[in-house]
Amino acid sequence: MAPAEILSGKIVSAQVRDRLKQQVVEMKEKFPGFRPGLAILQVGNRDDSNLYINMKLKAAAEIGISANHIKLPNTATEADVLKCIASLNGDPAVHGFIVQLPLDSDKPINTEKITNAVAPEKDVDGLSSINAGKLSRGDLGDCFIPCTPKGCMELIRQTGIEVAGKRAVVVGRSKIVGAPMHDLLLWNHATVTTCHSKTSTLAEEVGKADILVVAAGKAEMVKGEWIKPGAIVIDCGINHVPDSTKASGKRVVGDVAYNTAKEKASYITPVPGGVGPMTVAMLMQSTVESAQRFLEKFQPGKWSIQYTQLTLKMPVPSDIEISQSCIPKPIDQVAKEVGLLPDEVELYGQTKAKVHLSALQRLKNQPDGKYVVVTGITPTPLGEGKSTTTVGLVQALGAHLHQNVFACLRQPSQGPTFGIKGGAAGGGYCQVVPMEEFNLHLTGDIHAITAANNLVAAAVDARMFHELTQTDQALYNRLVPSVGGVRKFSDIQIRRLQKLGINKTDPMALTKEEVNLFVRLDIDPGTITWQRVLDTNDRFLRKITIGQSPTEKGFSRTAQFDITVSSEIMAVLALSDGLDDMKKRLGRMVVASSKRGEPVTADDLGVTGALAVLMKDAIKPNLMQTLEGTPVFVHAGPFANIAHGNSSVLADKIALKLVGKEGFVVTEAGFGADIGMEKFFNIKCRYSGLRPHVVVLVATVRALKMHGGGPAVTAGVPLPKEYTEENLQLLAKGCSNLNKQIQNARVFGVPVIVAVNAFKTDTKAELALVAQMAKEAGAFDAVECTHWAEGGKGAVALARAVQRASQTPSNFRFLYNVELPVVDKIRLIAQQIYGASDIELLPEAQEKVTLYTKQGFGNLPICMAKTHLSLSHDPEQKGAPTGFVLPIRDIRASVGAGFLYPLVGTMSTMPGLPTRPCFYDIDLDPVSGEVNGLF
Repeated sequence: MAPAEILSGKIVSAQVRDRLKQQVVEMKEKFPGFRPGLAILQVGNRDDSNLYINMKLKAAAEIGISANHIKLPNTATEADVLKCIASLNGDPAVHGFIVQLPLDSDKPINTEKITNAVAPEKDVDGLSSINAGKLSRGDLGDCFIPCTPKGCMELIRQTGIEVAGKRAVVVGRSKIVGAPMHDLLLWNHATVTTCHSKTSTLAEEVGKADILVVAAGKAEMVKGEWIKPGAIVIDCGINHVPDSTKASGKRVVGDVAYNTAKEKASYITPVPGGVGPMTVAMLMQSTVESAQRFLEKFQPGKWSIQYTQLTLKMPVPSDIEISQSCIPKPIDQVAKEVGLLPDEVELYGQTKAKVHLSALQRLKNQPDGKYVVVTGITPTPLGEGKSTTTVGLVQALGAHLHQNVFACLRQPSQGPTFGIKGGAAGGGYCQVVPMEEFNLHLTGDIHAITAANNLVAAAVDARMFHELTQTDQALYNRLVPSVGGVRKFSDIQIRRLQKLGINKTDPMALTKEEVNLFVRLDIDPGTITWQRVLDTNDRFLRKITIGQSPTEKGFSRTAQFDITVSSEIMAVLALSDGLDDMKKRLGRMVVASSKRGEPVTADDLGVTGALAVLMKDAIKPNLMQTLEGTPVFVHAGPFANIAHGNSSVLADKIALKLVGKEGFVVTEAGFGADIGMEKFFNIKCRYSGLRPHVVVLVATVRALKMHGGGPAVTAGVPLPKEYTEENLQLLAKGCSNLNKQIQNARVFGVPVIVAVNAFKTDTKAELALVAQMAKEAGAFDAVECTHWAEGGKGAVALARAVQRASQTPSNFRFLYNVELPVVDKIRLIAQQIYGASDIELLPEAQEKVTLYTKQGFGNLPICMAKTHLSLSHDPEQKGAPTGFVLPIRDIRASVGAGFLYPLVGTMSTMPGLPTRPCFYDIDLDPVSGEVNGLF
């Protein structure tokens, strides 16, 4: 018979690569920006492994696969390798993932444990037990096949001979070639016999084979005369035998005696150039197949997310009943669904997690989604449902319209939670869950701020005490102690010297005058603006005397406690865009002035590094979920009057990257549009560089009737009949406040959607009137919402309106240029946002304008501290008052956060408890450990 036809792996693998290259091009055309991803994990630095890896990287580059070579040192432990595998398993950009064997480590590593740790859906080497099990069961469409057997099958197909019904013999039973080759032939309907080194009748069995695959690892073990005439022979062996004619003194041969076998076989693979090139080609093919499977399940930029089905009840149960009836998804599942990697998520139990800032760095080149801010009209003391609307909107966009969407909310203070307001997790069927976790400690961020703030306060008083009781030299000896006969400045002390214009690094080189400047901050007690804080409403701490112990030697002063969320450190957290930025802002915080009128900062106190350490975990946003399973970032909770009242810049930035170009991030601004929204635009957006697409303005019939002249609304007191009976005249008059707040939003060039939060006592005519007047005032749309009772379903119309508005041009602009004088910036806000005719600076405020301008803080944005219950400074003035003069009592500086805050009227930064606080209704079940009561 004629000699066998050569099955060239080089030719077939080239054809495979060309086909894969075309498939990748088609993927990119259909899904712009998408590329199949292959990760190769290597431990150590073996020369042979490096050679094989370079072949794979070259093939990947030729085809258009994005290949990433991760190299761990040979000192890597099993735990190191498993951690790296976990990260790659979770990376949605990696579709194929192989561990290069052998593992070249000095440490003991269980290879089987490592290969089984690779996610089966990414195991393109097909070496995991799960893929091997699926192959043995015949689930060929749902597994990956080891590359060498897969290449052998491709070569067999090239012959055009039908495998079904043929007798096949596999010589070798390794996990990598022999065993999977047996299964592959079997499920392609061949009758298969596996032989090995212990098979006593090997020649006889080989002689029966129509298809012979040899992977025994022994040079020319199978003789040509054993082979059945016309058989297909696939030789997987690579062996070196002595050959004096070769320069190397050896040559490569297979497991089959090629020269005699080719005379009997109909097809045969050469060695080299047969199966070898096919192995790499099949690795590439499996990677492309994995990417195709990924695209079938997940559209790039579209999350594959499991939403939670609500079971609605009427009447609507209490918030905590609804929250506790819901079984939240494990938070690591939520993280995976939105595209976070395992090593970017730090779990705090089953329902909350912190997200590392490395996620933002990884996603930095991703386009941002649409940015939506939820605000409101001037509210009643009961609140008008901004948080509930925020949650309802994201539930509608996500669970009902299947958009990528994130909510970004502030963390509530425990003061109001146990005081008069209750929790802030939303309400009804629009909540962040578990709501008791949300409303209480969460992950401890507020406690970290309390500790950091009070460390600064302690440092202020301690420094004054030591300066009053010690000489310059004694202070210097303690501030720069001699350790082992050597004095050395710390980094923060070097910064202070540079600030003083002293360019010396040798502690022994300072003159007496320089020592005096260095050791004495000379704080003027009357200028101290830094107060101690506590996250509890306690009115009796509003004014206290400190330093009354005999050990303080009579150095006492009047001070106060504020609530923690009013601390400048909370505002710093909310406005920072990274650890380095946060540390710089903390250092810039001004705590007082010196007797020379110079600002004294946290950096001058030497406390900056310690503050950063206390805040290192707090800077990571907290991940939670809504009742319907949409993701939520809960991060930072600055007061909305003396601070800017918005959640963190970092949470928004990470969320905007995660949702992608077509997704939505919905954040909430505290109080009415005149306060939280104005600060969101002029402060938060100025520092973040982010530009909003849509404003959602929440309004209620109840609040608008109040603005029309309705009786006072008081928490805990039944509503008067004016609010429970139809009164269109009263309502129409109150819409003046709605009109003004719509105009306030439009001043910034952003389209406005009015969300009319419907209550059961509202009539259809009343709701229609609000919508009509909102549109007449310039709103893009006005939509009735029933999300409190219906969850996301009740906000679908709102969500569709937001989608439409987000497609219109947003001509965003700031209200003022920060370079303007301080007084002019305040006047612009007062006249254009509040409706004032002018402002009046009281003497103390005028002095501060002069001081802060002199100290270099005049170019900071303005953060007005005024009542949220009126557009004016008088909480009794409802509607849209005009013609009033806004009194500015004082001005203070949050230099680290980055704003000046004028004080309008009187207000307390430490709330008190009412006669009947919310804690009367809160209890713990001692058996189940569940929280009971209202939040």
